[in-house]
Amino acid sequence: MRTVTGLFDDYTDARSAVSALEASGVASKDISIVSNAAAGRDAAQSGAATGAESGAGLGAVVGGTGGLLTGLGIMAIPGVGPVVAAGWLAATAVGALAGAAAGGAAGGIIGALTGSGVSEQDANLYAEGVRRGGSLVTARVDETLAPEAEAILKRSNWVDPIERRAAYNKEGWTTFDDTLDPYAPEQIEEERVRYRRPPIV
Repeated sequence: MRTVTGLFDDYTDARSAVSALEASGVASKDISIVSNAAAGRDAAQSGAATGAESGAGLGAVVGGTGGLLTGLGIMAIPGVGPVVAAGWLAATAVGALAGAAAGGAAGGIIGALTGSGVSEQDANLYAEGVRRGGSLVTARVDETLAPEAEAILKRSNWVDPIERRAAYNKEGWTTFDDTLDPYAPEQIEEERVRYRRPPIV
């Protein structure tokens, strides 16, 4: 199995990527989504955040159209704040938080990513991307299906990790720090404006 991962600035793009992965035959149990709840207005409007717990637990709630997206819940990650999440990566983070100190969930996400083959450098970038309002989609796929899964993520408007790391590094960022305060909604909107791509015509 191989892990393919995509960071998205917009929750709707991440949601489309999940649906496209499921439509291509990737099992829902092998896909995960973690989205900053402050930026995931679409998730909240779809009902994903309604009635969910905001603590360590991942409360299953209905949201989205089917498959993985029907199991969205909300949990808190130190340094990130509340996230809307579902899938194996989220379950790992919940387990880490239940059995560890405050940094457990963030360490759980980074640990789950690195444990499944994502480099530590990329795992930290992805955690920082979620902190800044992004959404992370991760799929475990057979090696032969990895190129198709990566193509799906790219077509869904994923963030180029090399470009984004360079942009973050230019600001002085080096690694995800779970002791920092989560981004406020206005800071997340500033990030979105900074990286928003012009519409394709």
